[in-house]
Amino acid sequence: MTTYRIAVIPGDGIGNEVIPPALKALDALGRRGGFSLAYDEFDWSCARYEATGAMMPPDGLDHITGHDAILLGAVGSPGVPDHVSLWGLLIPIRRGFRQYVNLRPVKVVPGLPSPLRLSSPVDLVVVRENVEGEYSEIGGRLNRGFPEEMAVQEAVFTRAGVTRVVDYAFELARTRGGHVTSATKSNGIVHTMPFWDEVVRERAARFPGVGWRQEHIDALAAKLVLRPGDFDVIVGSNLFGDVLSDLAAAIAGGIGVAPAANLNPERRFPSMFEPVHGSAPDIAGKGVANPLGSLWSAAMMLDHLGEAEASAALRHAIEAVLAEGSVRTPDLGGTASTTEFADAVVAALPSPAPAARSNARSDQ
Repeated sequence: MTTYRIAVIPGDGIGNEVIPPALKALDALGRRGGFSLAYDEFDWSCARYEATGAMMPPDGLDHITGHDAILLGAVGSPGVPDHVSLWGLLIPIRRGFRQYVNLRPVKVVPGLPSPLRLSSPVDLVVVRENVEGEYSEIGGRLNRGFPEEMAVQEAVFTRAGVTRVVDYAFELARTRGGHVTSATKSNGIVHTMPFWDEVVRERAARFPGVGWRQEHIDALAAKLVLRPGDFDVIVGSNLFGDVLSDLAAAIAGGIGVAPAANLNPERRFPSMFEPVHGSAPDIAGKGVANPLGSLWSAAMMLDHLGEAEASAALRHAIEAVLAEGSVRTPDLGGTASTTEFADAVVAALPSPAPAARSNARSDQ
């Protein structure tokens, strides 16, 4: 039997409430599919920061570099500044493990209505560059506390960094609707965005079967609201991809239900999977958090591990529960608890297939 070793980081707030249901679903799928998962849990969080002065130990990455994947709950606490919590945990993992693709699928499914009046189905993916761009570490502040105080933040775009994320987007489009939209702002950002556009154009020529266009970020945001069904794969820089993915998730029912994958496509390092809803301290501890984002993230993790059938089964079970409609958490207009929703999803999983399966371990 194949066993996958998973690093589990519940983190803060509702992360501690939505991760256990995801593990329960994963274990149920393993029993049905003939594989198992071994979990190593880490207490890396804002609570740890407040107790020790660090979100994780200095050699934290060494503790998880040998795992097959990472499942993260949420990061953030009112008592810890956001830049401290993110740069102390999430961003070091993304950059240390070369997780340069942030993948955000967005789909409007029956039972999870969009706030928009839609004229066509919505099933798109945002591919966000995840380790450079506008979120670089280059810059600083000068003359702190004086009237002439200033802050400088440098955006960093490398040919290697843009090329690899754009190639990933075009390869992904080959397996989907066959179209890529590139987010830019080259009419206003005079150096980095024209460079981005040039690389996109060069790489697009290598994918003659995939259509593409570029859109200025402001116009793209408007079109994403007006006609989200027109989009297939959207690729953007770290900042543009971040903003667009949250906007697209809201179109599909809210960021509270959205999943994400931080991928190292070459699989030299483990990839990380996380819901994007944040720690939600206002509802933490009440047992009403929606586990949909963590369940969907777990499905993405299974797909990455090579367990495509189990991933599809989990996604279909989620959609079946949403379509049936009787079990909903308060954010979706229902009264179900976190556990009740997750239990309904597990109950909707299909029975195991009678045929034997291969025991070959997926390449990780």
